[in-house]
Formats: sequence, structure tokens, C-alpha cells
Amino acid sequence: MSDHDPFGTPEGVRLQKVLANAGVASRRVAEQLIVEGRVRVNGQVVTELGSRIDPESDLVDVDGSAVQLDQSKRYVMLNKPTGVVSSMKDERGRPDLRMFTKDWEERLYNVGRLDAETSGLLVLTNDGELAHVLAHPSFGVTKVYIAKVEGRVTPQTIQRLLRGVELEDGRIAADKARLLSSSAEGGGSLVELTLHSGRNRIVRRMMAEVGHPVVELVRRQFGPLHLGTLPAGRARELTKVERGALLTLARRATGDAPESHDDSDPRSDQENE
Repeated sequence: MSDHDPFGTPEGVRLQKVLANAGVASRRVAEQLIVEGRVRVNGQVVTELGSRIDPESDLVDVDGSAVQLDQSKRYVMLNKPTGVVSSMKDERGRPDLRMFTKDWEERLYNVGRLDAETSGLLVLTNDGELAHVLAHPSFGVTKVYIAKVEGRVTPQTIQRLLRGVELEDGRIAADKARLLSSSAEGGGSLVELTLHSGRNRIVRRMMAEVGHPVVELVRRQFGPLHLGTLPAGRARELTKVERGALLTLARRATGDAPESHDDSDPRSDQENE
């Protein structure tokens, strides 16, 4: 929408048609959403049914959730198995991510990395702007890990992780930490850690520092995305709701969207677990 014409320009596309093309709702329902004041364009509520926008440059959200207008963008969730490096082409010939992108014509690339021996949620996309927000050190995205570790973890150890531990590259504290299970018979413990930091091998180094080396590590959550029941070695496109949540986070992080009231953190770090 142009700055001088709040109701759009004849050269644009009707807002209700844009919403319908984006799969938000039928055109009739989209018109109702507009009339009810639930649609914003570039952060401003639009209630006129005659409004036209430029889908290539305008930002649209419905009920505070960003709408994907560029249908050429792909957003894929992968449950990376162990033994696979987070690269589209490994110079050493190790198994890489190319085997998981064959179903998409677009050239996808990974957002951040997981160690070869760490499994779990990895985002693949061809959206460079979104990838920048998710991976750049100037932002921070919540990541949740489940770590199987050696030894019996105590509540005191959990508190130490929350207070912070000193590593060779500086102090680090978990945003959240909880003990999921602990075996007195030497079967190890399961710990859930929530972090913003993207420092290299940070979970493994934190747990080693408190005397509980990691045996297995999986990332279950990345920002608003949850791994759910996706099997290891499988990839799928994000749902409309997931895409909206991810795009909303990215817009809020870059100041392109008003603040909402969810728990997502607007910062982001590069991930290399």
C-alpha cells in the first residue's frame, strides 16, 4: 500500500484476493476478516474491502500472525539423524543434507547447524531473510534439547546450570533446565535444556562441566517449531500455522511487525550444537 493512499492503488491486488491466494481463507471469509479489523498491512489495520496491496512488498498479518505471500519460498523441517553433517555438500564425503532435499525443486539450505552426532530439528529453506534472522548472532531463538547424560543428575546440578557455568569462552547459563529422569542404578539421566546461545557444542560442554558428559543429544524445538512425531531422517514442509509463527518471529525480530503476546524471544543466534 502506498504511503499517500491508505486504501491502496488501482495497480495493486485486492486484499481479500491476496488472502485467498495465500490459503488463509476463502475470499468471502477473508472479506469478513477485513471488516472485523483482524487484518493488518504493514502494521496498520485495514477494514476497507476496496483496499489493494502489492504482494511483493507489503507485509500482511491476520490476528497477529504473519501471512506468507511469496509462494516461491519453501520452509522445511528435518529431523536430522545422527551421522549426518549439517552441510549441503561435505568436502570430506560424509553423509550430508542433500539426501533430504530431493523432493523439492528449490535449492534449500540449512539454517544453523547440528553436530554430526546430534539429532533433531533442523530448518531448511530458500528464504534468505528468514534464515538471517534465525541464524545471525545479533538475534536469539529459543532452542530446546533433550540430553541423555552419564551419571545421576541432582536438583543441585540443575540449579547450577540455571545459575551458569564457566567455560573457556565465557560464562553461560541455561534459560530453563529440568530433570526428566534419573537412574540410581547407573542408567544415566535425561535433562531438558532451553538455550538462546549458539556457541559451538554448548550443551555438550555445559553438561561436561557439571560432571555429566552427554551420551545422546536431540534438539526438540527451534523457536516456535516443535519436532513432534516426525521420525528421524524424515523431512516435511511446515504447516501454514508453523510458517505464520516463524515469519511472525522474523518480522518482530527485525522490527517489521508489532509486538505480540506470545513467549517467543526476538533475539537469534547461530546454531552449532
